[in-house]
This record gives sequence, structure tokens and C-alpha cells, in this order.
Amino acid sequence: MAAALGIPKEYGYVVLVLLSYIFLNLWMSFQVGKARKKYKVFYPTLYAIESENKDAKRFNCVQNSLEMMPVFFATLLVGGLQLPVIAAGLGGFYTVARFFYFKGYSSGLPENRLRIGYYFSLSPPPLSTPPFLVSIQHNMVIA
Repeated sequence: MAAALGIPKEYGYVVLVLLSYIFLNLWMSFQVGKARKKYKVFYPTLYAIESENKDAKRFNCVQNSLEMMPVFFATLLVGGLQLPVIAAGLGGFYTVARFFYFKGYSSGLPENRLRIGYYFSLSPPPLSTPPFLVSIQHNMVIA
């Protein structure tokens, strides 16, 4: 039996958070591009190898910061269908914390990501809760 999902009027908040993260991700991507030139890590190489590049750790810290976007988008969009204000609030918190995580991590010292950016790591589990609740409510199983 198919269930119809309506888009709640507060879903605009979810879209606003999504757009803010897209802009953050564009900015982070430009930082990775600049780091590629600076540390001489050219495509198609995704991560620098320490034996080949003395600045590998600094570059890898920048590159690492782009990996969480698909999971964030999926949980934000699905969770926002049922709990848009909660999903947008958690997503906004995640976006701000992700900025600080990136700034700290891209310094080249991985431990710097734990200053303010540590709190970003607290967002994904709660952000996963709205999609889980949606799946329970509609008798679906998320695999």
C-alpha cells in the first residue's frame, strides 16, 4: 500500500539549510582546490601520500572535510518531510559546526577540528532520527 507524503509548509526551512550547506560546500571545495595547487596534489589523486609529499597531512585534512555531504542531505531531506523544524534546526547546527570543523581540520593539525567543530560530530545521530521516525510511521524499513 502506497502512502502519500505531503510537503509541510515549514519545509522551506529545510530547503534554506540545504542551500546554506551547498554554499558552505562550494567554499570548502574552493579551499580544497587551492590546497591542491599549494601542496601539488593533482587530479585524479584524491589523497596525498606522505612518502611522496611532505605536506600530505595538511592537504588530506582539507580533502577529508568534503565527505559527509551525501549523508547529511539524505537525512535532512527525508527527516524534513515529517519533522521539518527539528530537521532544519539540527541541520543548521550541523552546518555551522561543520564550518568550524573544516577551519580547524584544514590547519593541518587534525586535533584542531575538535575545538568547536567537535560538536558537528554530535549532529548526525540526532539528524538521523527524523528519517527513522518517518520510516516507522509509514511502516518502511530503511536498509
